[in-house]
Amino acid sequence: MTRPVLVAAGGTGGHLFPAEALSNALIARGYAVELVTDERATKYGGNFPARAVHQIPSATPSGGSPFAKALALFTLARGTLAAYRLLKETKPLVLVGFGGYPTVPPVLAARFLHVPVILHEANAVMGRANRFLASRVDIIAKGFETLGGADAKLAAKTRLTGNPVRPSVLEAAQTPFPDFTDGRLRILVTGGSQGARIMSDVVPAAIELLPEEIRRKLVIVQQAREEDMARVAGLYQRLGVEAAVRSFFPDLPARMAAAHLVIGRAGASTVSELAVIGRPALLVPFPHAIDQDQAGNAAQLAESGAAIVVPQTRFTPQWLAGALTEALNDQGDLFCRAELAKRVGIADAAERLADLVQQLASSQEDGHEASA
Repeated sequence: MTRPVLVAAGGTGGHLFPAEALSNALIARGYAVELVTDERATKYGGNFPARAVHQIPSATPSGGSPFAKALALFTLARGTLAAYRLLKETKPLVLVGFGGYPTVPPVLAARFLHVPVILHEANAVMGRANRFLASRVDIIAKGFETLGGADAKLAAKTRLTGNPVRPSVLEAAQTPFPDFTDGRLRILVTGGSQGARIMSDVVPAAIELLPEEIRRKLVIVQQAREEDMARVAGLYQRLGVEAAVRSFFPDLPARMAAAHLVIGRAGASTVSELAVIGRPALLVPFPHAIDQDQAGNAAQLAESGAAIVVPQTRFTPQWLAGALTEALNDQGDLFCRAELAKRVGIADAAERLADLVQQLASSQEDGHEASA
């Protein structure tokens, strides 16, 4: 059987979506791809383009009691043993890790077996799992120009690829910025793959503060947690606002392309997709992250002029009502910010990362032939 490229990604959209994009690029080049992930992948990875999907034990050894941390470390050790057996069997050309603790066991196994490893860091600040692994890999591919948490030694093996985006994002990027011929402002509200309660609390309350003549000019598409959906949808209905409220939008890139303005968190995938598609945003970084990675991601887009970043402590209904009124009254500014976003987007990130994989895979194939 053809030796595969293994991609290792935890089961959240932020990890699986770039892994999916890379896999599509590699398959187009004739490579076989197999996915190593955890049990959460079923929500996002059901159609993952891999010839095989392998689940291995994983856990996060941070927070909780000393017993919980010890149990997590034991689970990671079991996962590393399972990954070692998997890699011995599949003999991958290259392993590409996309961060998060589910990446740790396969990367450690790859190092034991001398399999070349590329570590992709999607965020502008290196996460804890990637910091632990970074010294053990061959190449660090970074999603943003600036990468916090990397010392000079690590910086020497970084390559700027950008964050790979799915084909649906590239398709959405062909959609021109929507016009205002009907005088209505189209808003997308998203809270990342897990949803964000702050959006359900603040955005509808801000809309309620607006005069009725402004509310009639709004069209809202909002992601809300399942427990918040009825409350959010009910308020919009009472206010007479045209709105679609769901817990998950499988066609989110198309929804983003149809929006004049996006209000959301600042996860790496969200920020990268905003830039590739080219849409202005109001970003509210998640404030409780130890690494403050979303603040770093948001700053990268804000520097281009495409995004306005507001700390969660200032993200109030009153502030947002004012920001929406300004957006509706200055449509030309939204168009300009959309163009600025597009300029910093890296649409070919998957191909750039596939180039790095191909370089390492070619050296592996050459070495295998020489030893045959």
